[in-house]
Amino acid sequence: MAATFTSLRYPNYRLWFGAALVANVGTWMQRIAQDWLVLTDLTDDSGMAVGITTALQFLPFLLLGPWAGLLADRLPRRGLLMCTQGAMGLLALGLGALVLSGEAELWHVYAFALGLGVVTAFDNPVRQTFVADLVPPERLANAVGLNSASFNAARLVGPGVAGLLIAAVGSGWVFVINGATFAATIAAVAAMKPELMWARDRVPRGKGQIREGVRYVRGRTDIVVIMVVMTVVSAFGLNFQLTSAMMARVEFDRGAGEFGLLGSVLAIGSLAGALLAARRERPRVRLVIGAAFAFAIATAVNALMPTYTTYVLTTIPVGLASLTMITAANSAIQTSTDAAVRGRVMALYMMVFLGATPIGSPIVGWIGEAFGPRAAILVGSVATFAVALGATVWAVRSWRLKVRYRLRSRPHLEVVYLDAPVPVPDVVRAA
Repeated sequence: MAATFTSLRYPNYRLWFGAALVANVGTWMQRIAQDWLVLTDLTDDSGMAVGITTALQFLPFLLLGPWAGLLADRLPRRGLLMCTQGAMGLLALGLGALVLSGEAELWHVYAFALGLGVVTAFDNPVRQTFVADLVPPERLANAVGLNSASFNAARLVGPGVAGLLIAAVGSGWVFVINGATFAATIAAVAAMKPELMWARDRVPRGKGQIREGVRYVRGRTDIVVIMVVMTVVSAFGLNFQLTSAMMARVEFDRGAGEFGLLGSVLAIGSLAGALLAARRERPRVRLVIGAAFAFAIATAVNALMPTYTTYVLTTIPVGLASLTMITAANSAIQTSTDAAVRGRVMALYMMVFLGATPIGSPIVGWIGEAFGPRAAILVGSVATFAVALGATVWAVRSWRLKVRYRLRSRPHLEVVYLDAPVPVPDVVRAA
């Protein structure tokens, strides 16, 4: 287990990890409260309205991603982080005050979701790459995995607490509490010691810097494959906020507490996947594709569960597969990208990964309304399986791979690069 938590040896990263855990709990609380507010208080169980809210929150990634990544490469990340975290806290407090006043309407939530999306579009690239300033390069994959573990440890607590608070005092106070949690992140970043950070050269002003990032990605077919897979999965498969709300409310006729429980149980598998990812020194494309296949199968099984209890239990493997896939994709890109363009590359990745949500969420929401919540989940399963299969076929043909699976003796998967001078099997134990 020591290898899993090795990045916590570094003081600045410890500060970041603890503060992020607090802020992530608040973020998950707000996500649950926002969807429940739209679904039950402001509409009559409209999956489409929830989908539009989610889409507006992620739309800015499509429009602002490249510029946000350039700022992450060019500006001091500590100051930029404190600005974005402060703005996100103010937006949460503003929405909470509006809901508590009793004046909130659906268009207000849409507007706040869009505003939060704009700020988050600038926050994400700097937050994703800031971890490289806190640990040495050889610990970056571990730190990325622990970041995901923090996010999903919060997911264990946040949804359940949100459900209880919604039932007890209403959604408004959940937004207010989330706004207050951002103070922890700002204080932690301010308390970090600059002399303990790993220095990086900031990118000077110049022409064509966004095009430079695009050219870098186009020249890396491994990154392109990851981006294509994660774009499709994000658009149609990673709509847990929407599908869980509809399954709890429409399919199983449950309340806010049971809806919050779904997110917490899903996080059990997600946390396990993130901790396992933290142990891997060098995640690769094959892990992303393999986890995508596992995610497709897990979500298909999940969609077909006949009772609320069995549905809850099958969210655990869904969480495990999804976080293995997401963390492997993030780590594989960050650890293999030149530091000078890392902010722009991560922004382009987040643009296609999170920016796909505005495209997929309204479609998935419409399918859920027209054909039922189970169909909305199954659409994601089919889309994920198709893109994983396509990526596998392309990789085998373009990268000249040979894949063998052996069951005898020690079960393992062998991936051999046929163009290598001396083919050396890359052995992976079977699950």
